[in-house]
Amino acid sequence: MADWEIRPASAADIEAAAELRAVVLRADLERLGRYDEQRVRQRLRDGFAPAHTWVIESAGAFAGCVALRPAEDAHWLEHFYLAPHLQGSGIGTAVLRGLLGQCDREGILVRLNVLRGSPARRLYERHGFTLETEDPVDVFMVRAPAPAVPEVPARLGHGAPCEKS
Repeated sequence: MADWEIRPASAADIEAAAELRAVVLRADLERLGRYDEQRVRQRLRDGFAPAHTWVIESAGAFAGCVALRPAEDAHWLEHFYLAPHLQGSGIGTAVLRGLLGQCDREGILVRLNVLRGSPARRLYERHGFTLETEDPVDVFMVRAPAPAVPEVPARLGHGAPCEKS
């Protein structure tokens, strides 16, 4: 896996994120007949909230972003883009695992949408997301928080619940 780190986003990251979105989504949007050079960037600008967004850096450079936006009944995983040359390196999986672990600990449902036919859907399915609804362009997915795994004591002592009398 490439060297990387994650940091809170700032308003200064909006144009790098908008440009990366245009690059990452282009093939899928063209396949769906929905690519518009201006709109693809503007949609990110319109929904960019630095308070709920993190930037992924690799070798000290902007390499991706992800947002986890709180909503009434869930958190929305949004704007999850990783530079094409880093896709498949394990960075996206590590970032997603960390965010979902936090949601699991807090008992929070997570929702997202992904473009129909996008290979990203497989990543989400591997992490427990299931189909909720879909339309001709988007697939909406949901993931319930994973149940907490109780800690197992290193050594069972006298009176421990599993000990026979």
